[in-house]
Amino acid sequence: MPIPPYPAPDEIAPDVTPSEATSVPPVPAPADSLAFCRAILPRVSRTFALSIRLLPGSLNDAVLAAYLLCRIADTIEDDHSATVQRKSELLELLLRALDDGAAGAELERAAAELVAGEAAHVELVRGTTRVLDVYHSLPEGSRLRVRHWVREMVHGMEKFVRLYPNGIRIRTLDEYKEYCYYVAGTVGHLLTDLWHEHSASIGVAEYRALWRKCRAFGEALQTVNILKDIAWDATHENAIYVPEQSLREHGSSHKLLLDPAHVAENHAAVSELIELAWRDLDAALDYFTTIPRRALSVRAFCLLPLLFAYATLRELTRSRAMLRAGGTVKITRREVRALMAVGLLLVPSNSGVRWLVGRVRRKPFFGSSGARGQA
Repeated sequence: MPIPPYPAPDEIAPDVTPSEATSVPPVPAPADSLAFCRAILPRVSRTFALSIRLLPGSLNDAVLAAYLLCRIADTIEDDHSATVQRKSELLELLLRALDDGAAGAELERAAAELVAGEAAHVELVRGTTRVLDVYHSLPEGSRLRVRHWVREMVHGMEKFVRLYPNGIRIRTLDEYKEYCYYVAGTVGHLLTDLWHEHSASIGVAEYRALWRKCRAFGEALQTVNILKDIAWDATHENAIYVPEQSLREHGSSHKLLLDPAHVAENHAAVSELIELAWRDLDAALDYFTTIPRRALSVRAFCLLPLLFAYATLRELTRSRAMLRAGGTVKITRREVRALMAVGLLLVPSNSGVRWLVGRVRRKPFFGSSGARGQA
């Protein structure tokens, strides 16, 4: 199934230029709605919550609202207690809620149906109208871009929900790539649109250069998440993203994915996805180095999850834990702290960041006096 063509930058919001959009003063979101969004974020994504603090003002609000809307969609998609028809109805309700407050309130009431979801994610759905308050407080250009890419993501999710009514079972590598585009490549595009709109350092030329690489940035982070959560997704969300075709080529199958007797065969199939993830991460690093040095907050926001993904993928290459029931792969808190400290020190330097990435690829990073000389 080929990935549908996505619009060029000029086709997203042709009648609202970034300069016009940002000149329209937004209506401030209610304080309680903004407080809810900021409080729920670290409960649904600790990594994202670490990064978003680095973004200023209205850009922070735009990325916050966009991410939480995507997370609401993801919560609906992942809830295996709902029927296919009901999931589709709830996803469409979310899209209507972008323009209709009554639909948002209806979606909040439907949160009680999502009994298979994690508590924080269900609470997020219950707070849909508060997320929409922040969304509606954004400048017009931001709302248009968020709306476009949330719709693209949701339509892709609906496609896969209908394609696999009994739980997602990815069949081929091409289908895996298509799924990653819908749930993550779209986020790379959305963020790049927002960088252009809100950052004076990212003009038309810089925007077009980033546009060519932004899909890889979004998908790279998603592929690492998929790989580290193979066992969780299979046992808790009834979803298997490792392509059946790849597993069969190595003597296994979806039914045997967590079978201890087939760990070698399953890891051989997963290793192909790990290699793809390495290539995606290197493309994401190119995206980062394309961001102008003057856009420090944007660079810092992008760098932290990228460093965490490199460290996690390093561990995935050495581990089989993600192929055991209950198993997952994580990096230590000590390494997270070290990457944050040194990464933020090196944010302005492309050569420094590339040095750090090379170091992280080889072994766990716990800080280095040599980092200071790379800045």
